[in-house]
Amino acid sequence: MMKAYYRKGVSQMAILKHKEAQGNFKIILKKLPNDKLTLENYKQCTNYLKRQAFERAIAGDTKISIINSIDYEGIQIEKSWTGPSLSIHATKPKDDKSDVHVDIEGLDIAYLKNMIELFKKDGRLPKKHVFAIIAKVHELFKSEKSMVEISLPHPGLTGEGSPDEILLENGKKLTVVGDTHGQFYDVLNLFHKFGHVGEDHIYLFNGDFVDRGSWSCEVALYLYVLKIIFPRSVYINRGNHETSDMNKTYGFTDECEFKYNKKIFEAFSESFGALPLATLINRSYLCMHGGLFSNDHVTLDDLKNINRFPISGSSQPPREGLAMELLWTDPQPSNGRAPSKRGIGMQFGPDITERFCLSNKIRKVLRSHEVRMGGVESEHNGRLITVFSAPNYCDSTGNLGGVVHFTVNKDYDSEKDNGEGFRQVEESNCPWTLETETFDAVPHPDIKPMAYSKGGFGF
Repeated sequence: MMKAYYRKGVSQMAILKHKEAQGNFKIILKKLPNDKLTLENYKQCTNYLKRQAFERAIAGDTKISIINSIDYEGIQIEKSWTGPSLSIHATKPKDDKSDVHVDIEGLDIAYLKNMIELFKKDGRLPKKHVFAIIAKVHELFKSEKSMVEISLPHPGLTGEGSPDEILLENGKKLTVVGDTHGQFYDVLNLFHKFGHVGEDHIYLFNGDFVDRGSWSCEVALYLYVLKIIFPRSVYINRGNHETSDMNKTYGFTDECEFKYNKKIFEAFSESFGALPLATLINRSYLCMHGGLFSNDHVTLDDLKNINRFPISGSSQPPREGLAMELLWTDPQPSNGRAPSKRGIGMQFGPDITERFCLSNKIRKVLRSHEVRMGGVESEHNGRLITVFSAPNYCDSTGNLGGVVHFTVNKDYDSEKDNGEGFRQVEESNCPWTLETETFDAVPHPDIKPMAYSKGGFGF
């Protein structure tokens, strides 16, 4: 009986239900007051709940923007820094409703290459540079809709698209990348294997680029600098791990504080709140981190109009509603809906995916959020694709990493397109070709996953 309480408590900690977990550990301690593992987990729950209460107490009704409060003039570049310099100009907002505008001169490909080599040597960027990079990318994210719309140029894009659609005029390939979870060396290998970002090669990162792996700062900064240099060629969706509660449990908070400081973590956390929640590709493929919804009547406009900037200023997503479901839900093989094995969100079946695609006139749903041993897996009768891009996840799973490429179908015949292609899962006369590729994990320095964690729940 005690083992059942212990397993339940550990599972509840994993999904951040520390209050319920604390109750289960308390039951065990009444019978076994000296059980070391239970005592340790009970203390972790107690400390977590105390910290949450303290943070709520000092937060007040509104959250002060860390990004807007940075005094760049007052931050000195570390004397040990011998890398390239950046000229940083911050224009303070005229009112509390606007954000600081940051211009960065010198943030270019040469800086990016130097940064990569620095990270390989376990080096750190100057804190002033990190704050400026986060502030600039935050500005870019805030300019995007909650559902971004991007399309490769093609005769198949008939009629007028949405006024918010970004037509990637020079785009020839678009690559979707799933979870990377702080596996910096695998991210470097991914670009080496599949091609670097450019006007003709667009990348969409589908969330969960931090936590678990011990190079989360490096991955986040790498993606952020790429986004700043190539704003129309790099897109990033938010994952369930781009949230402060998950970061405090799965390593990113402690890693940030070890490598930089607490304020930089808070700036990262604020930037996560500005990340888009979904991306519509070529008007036909919806990409989000988690999955579909508890309501059959959700439209693409509903997703585009999600308010991810609440009045309270909190950068954390709600525990219910569309934003939560985009981050947390999972597919299941059977029809219908069921409670989630995670304790948050729900599971949805092939019939749910089929109805959503038909009602919104799209071909497929692409999502991530779960390990797939082959890196990419087609599910729900071909209507749904899961892509996971952290090979040998946490140095223990043995899975491949995978990506999905979109390219223009040169054999497409527009005269044979009746506009009803979304009704068929696989169609020979589709304007775009989808190709999946996989990759193995590469060696990395001997640093274990979550190496900087001070005792959060591990993998």
